[in-house]
Amino acid sequence: MGFPENVLAEDEKVVRHLHPHWLSVAVPAGVAAALAVVAVVVAVVTPDTGTGNVIQWIVVGIAVVAAIAVLPPLVRWRSTNYVITTHRVMVRRGVLTKSGKDITLSKITDVSFRQSLLDRAIGAGSLHIESAGDSPDEDMASVPNSDEVQQLINRLIDQDDLRRRRHGAHWGPPGGDQAGGAVSGGEESES
Repeated sequence: MGFPENVLAEDEKVVRHLHPHWLSVAVPAGVAAALAVVAVVVAVVTPDTGTGNVIQWIVVGIAVVAAIAVLPPLVRWRSTNYVITTHRVMVRRGVLTKSGKDITLSKITDVSFRQSLLDRAIGAGSLHIESAGDSPDEDMASVPNSDEVQQLINRLIDQDDLRRRRHGAHWGPPGGDQAGGAVSGGEESES
């Protein structure tokens, strides 16, 4: 499931679109693949007798259950979107029951990452985003290159702050102001 681009503002651009690290589904996929291999070997090795056929059907059933068991983690991985734009950080999760959170860059008070030894080995980690206000903080798990993403978000916060300052305070009206004073909101001051 892809990320819906129609939620972006007119001047907003996606800087990075991520899913959790692919290794977050590697264990269930590996177990399912191993069970499938065992099922094939057992099906080939067992004789075509009454007892052998029962064993073959049981093993095929186990392989089917394993294949079905790997689907939820795979769907959860694919339907989790971490989207970083020029204006905000968005998290979207779910297929049947969807949830989402948008944190504007101006509301982010801190971004930290955490990597275990295994995370460092695979190039992933967790991000913790603290935001101002009443909404809870956001934890993003298994983020590929989490330290790099943290630095990216910090740079975007600085760029967003600079952009807001430029748009928030215009120095003089369009025709030029002799006094050179700041005029906020783009309105001309009347003397």
